[in-house]
Amino acid sequence: MANETVLISGASIAGPALAYWLRRHGFTPTVVEVAPGLRPGGQAVDLRGAGREVVERMGLIPRVREDRVDERGVANVDANGRWVARMPADLFGGEGIVAEIEIMRGDLTRILHDATAGEVEYLFADRITELDQGDTGVRVRFASGTVRTFDLVVGADGVHSGVRRLAFGSEDEYVRPLGGYTAYFTVPDPGDLDDWFLMYNAPGGRVAGIRPERGGTAKAMLSFTSPPLEYDRRDVRQQQRLLTDAFAAVGWRVPALLDALADAPDFFFDSICQVHVPNWSRGRVTLLGDAGYCGSPLTGMGTSMALVGAYVLAGEMASARDDHGLAFARYQETMRDYVRQCQELPPGGIGGFAPQSRLMIWARNQSMRMMGHWPMRGILARQFQKADAITLPDYAALVVGAARNGLRPRRSGE
Repeated sequence: MANETVLISGASIAGPALAYWLRRHGFTPTVVEVAPGLRPGGQAVDLRGAGREVVERMGLIPRVREDRVDERGVANVDANGRWVARMPADLFGGEGIVAEIEIMRGDLTRILHDATAGEVEYLFADRITELDQGDTGVRVRFASGTVRTFDLVVGADGVHSGVRRLAFGSEDEYVRPLGGYTAYFTVPDPGDLDDWFLMYNAPGGRVAGIRPERGGTAKAMLSFTSPPLEYDRRDVRQQQRLLTDAFAAVGWRVPALLDALADAPDFFFDSICQVHVPNWSRGRVTLLGDAGYCGSPLTGMGTSMALVGAYVLAGEMASARDDHGLAFARYQETMRDYVRQCQELPPGGIGGFAPQSRLMIWARNQSMRMMGHWPMRGILARQFQKADAITLPDYAALVVGAARNGLRPRRSGE
């Protein structure tokens, strides 16, 4: 089979999910990841709608449910910790702002890796430094000095994709800042969350949050609006200073969260942005997930797009087999409307998420209270369903190459 060997850059969610489906279809995927191992921690991610259906088709829902986070909903609080608005997780049938299945990103990554580790080659602590496309393959040079040739290459390496930079051009052409920054990091469980995600808005476009997770810890979130900032993405201490300056004199639990910064094992800081790439493929290279179509944390649809994109890309590659150009075109055509829906920002965009004034914060809390009442509840339920609307193609009949290799799709519970 031509186009059999596929190099995937990125071992978070999109990369291992694609590797899983490629093996089911008889391909030979290799995953390269710059980190020395699977990345732990990360914020809680939603498993909803089409993304959940993909995981069901993988037979991994029982594993996911074992590691899910018990989160009863999200509540907005004032500076004294008094609840001013709330949205239970079951308000929209488990498909609202907080989904019925929430799982830490690191746990979902581990589950996807475990489902593929025995069949897929993983190269940790390495990255792609050069791509040289030819008529029959892509010659790849790694940071380790190794040079190998693959039939196809997939960039599933996030917003700051190295594959996209090498094959498509500068990040400035595709990444659109939305006017803010966000940080996530692990802190000790304060013991009084009662399984609720608590959020506090301070004037000046600052948002602090803390949400439950498993194992005696919680996840802190600090976000703020700002014009573009100059900083070194590798300098964690510099990023923490930016965060500390932005949240100076903010009350509620913020001082304690800032005190925990230095000891956080998984500190993450980045701009709030979207990625828009007009054509997701260049020759034998294509993009998947945030590398090609990040929606930003404001949409809450990144995990779904990664899982659905992996499923569709692998299925179209199996369908077209030797014609990767046709496969990549069909992949984008099938995903186009879904991605557009998933990238739609909530009302007000970042201003709705991080209001600037006390009056705007009050109005946002009033709006959140109204979400649970008719007719607003019915309107929002339809909007949530529309945002995740896609009819997943059925590629089951194409699992012939995998069957010849003694492989089969997993069934629920396996």
